Amino acid sequence: MSSSDSLRPRPSPAKISRSDAAFWRVTGPMFLGGFSTFALLYCVQPVMPALAREFAVSPAVASLSLSVATAILAVAMIGAGAVSEIFGHKRVMVVSLAASSLVTMLTALAPDWPTLLALRALAGLALSGLPAVAMAYIADEMDAGAIGLAMGLYITGNTLGGMAGRLVVAALSDLSGWRPAIAAAGAVGLVGAALIAFALPVSRRFSPRRPDFRGLAATLEGHFSDPGLRLLFAEGFLLLGSFVCAYNYIGFRLAAAPFSFSQTIIGLVFVLYLIGAVSAPVMGELASRYGRRRMLWIAIAIELAGVVATLPDNIFAIVFGVGLITWGFFGAHSIASSWVGLRAHGARAQASALYLFFYYVGASLAGSAGGVFFARAGWPGVAGLLAALTGAALVIALRLSKVPPPRHLTPR
Repeated sequence: MSSSDSLRPRPSPAKISRSDAAFWRVTGPMFLGGFSTFALLYCVQPVMPALAREFAVSPAVASLSLSVATAILAVAMIGAGAVSEIFGHKRVMVVSLAASSLVTMLTALAPDWPTLLALRALAGLALSGLPAVAMAYIADEMDAGAIGLAMGLYITGNTLGGMAGRLVVAALSDLSGWRPAIAAAGAVGLVGAALIAFALPVSRRFSPRRPDFRGLAATLEGHFSDPGLRLLFAEGFLLLGSFVCAYNYIGFRLAAAPFSFSQTIIGLVFVLYLIGAVSAPVMGELASRYGRRRMLWIAIAIELAGVVATLPDNIFAIVFGVGLITWGFFGAHSIASSWVGLRAHGARAQASALYLFFYYVGASLAGSAGGVFFARAGWPGVAGLLAALTGAALVIALRLSKVPPPRHLTPR
């Protein structure tokens, strides 16, 4: 080999296709990361009525146990994406998950409401290193034909983690109180962090970079200059805002008359998350075949129909409606989140972080705002807010379908 050959930069490894064996070596651990993330983040949701009773706070204030975590998570992810460009995607994800698991276990010891909120805020900060970095890892490693399914499987992990965490926490809360239940969720997260550290391959296409805050500001400005990305960021805000709001207050509705269900029975509502486990990969695959522009508004229309179906005081109508909300949300999120990674031309970690920033800000604001509507008008008030959020998301999806793709992306 000549000296000139040795100085040439090595070509980047080829991206992973769906037929590669590496596809499953990556998507398996990423599925586990998604599972652990949602289990930790949403473990307080099924015990909000118990928190409201123990700490003598209103439903809207009890919802802060989730909203404060998602708000801090949203802000911190902007920096987490930049940190991952320095230290590596895998390392940041593992440290993030391990730290948030330990803080969650400490939350079970909170002596008062301010301490609990402070610990939930710290958990959101610690957890911020995983979601945005996970999306960037998938976008960097997968080719265009594989990214839809890979992102759908990751979001399926979110789905099952959210469901399992809520079910287990709800059941354990009835048996031994909410504190052991929250501690158990933290212990599961620690196991997940250890397994990801062992099984997830180091990114083959990652090259560490020095921190460049001026460049970061220019990158963020570039993302906001893309009209398609701006609409996708707004879509994330509305999608998770409506979804979290629905699940936050459906428990309060079912705990009150005419249902008066126990915490365990209310927790069974989260079995509906299994619908999302199917929806995310199915809708992601359909979007790859028939176009994201078409499938995004269809998924949101399904969610809006679910909101309407929940209005009667009939448990079967409620279950059916929440099922439609779940299908529509996870399908739409799978499509929108993978679209961000494809549409962004470079700096995908920052683009993903921006999407998730608005995504979790929506959860924080709408999740708590729903409590005001619930206090004043019961479930019909919450349903009105949900209809407004999903209706706006539908309008944005239809507008997005008419925005031309950037030059590096084919119009799908």
